Amino acid sequence: MTEAVTPPPSAGPLEPPPASPASPEPLPADTSAGITAADVRDAAAVTLAVGAAGLLLGLLWAWLAPRVQYVSNGEAVFLRDTESEARIGADGTFFLLSLGFGVLSAVAVFLWRRRGGVPLVLGLTVGSAFAALVGWRFGLWLGPSRDLISAAKAAGKGVPFDAPLQLLAHGALLAWPMAAVAVHLALTAIWSPRPQDGF
Repeated sequence: MTEAVTPPPSAGPLEPPPASPASPEPLPADTSAGITAADVRDAAAVTLAVGAAGLLLGLLWAWLAPRVQYVSNGEAVFLRDTESEARIGADGTFFLLSLGFGVLSAVAVFLWRRRGGVPLVLGLTVGSAFAALVGWRFGLWLGPSRDLISAAKAAGKGVPFDAPLQLLAHGALLAWPMAAVAVHLALTAIWSPRPQDGF
């Protein structure tokens, strides 16, 4: 005799397994807090301090630059030495002084604010460009008079006198900002503090 096999009662529709709690998605970084008021204040301080250093550049340029001399015959003014390289020397002096100031300002800013940052670099760039312009104009003002007629009359006939200071290669004005930014970025890349990797 065969026994009837009754199928087990239907368990109903299968339900999906309970979902595991989803891992929270990382919140987007708050980029608005990247630049703080302190960063802007530091950048402004760097701009002013470096810009004011341009006065020292002008002073040293007027003092160290080689002189071009003129001489008057009573009717016209002539170069005393037509083969003199003093004009090129004045440009070279300004260029080398600007490079030196660029390196010094970059090192000073890095030591003051080692963490760096975009506002600080912008402040250094603007301040350096302004300092180069200030140094150029201040050096011209400190140098010999630009009024050749008055200078020739004051010197007298046949007596050499210093020509006005000139910067013929205006590209030298870029030496300070370029050196400052390059050196500061290099120092920041090598020695700036980095956050430690954590797990």
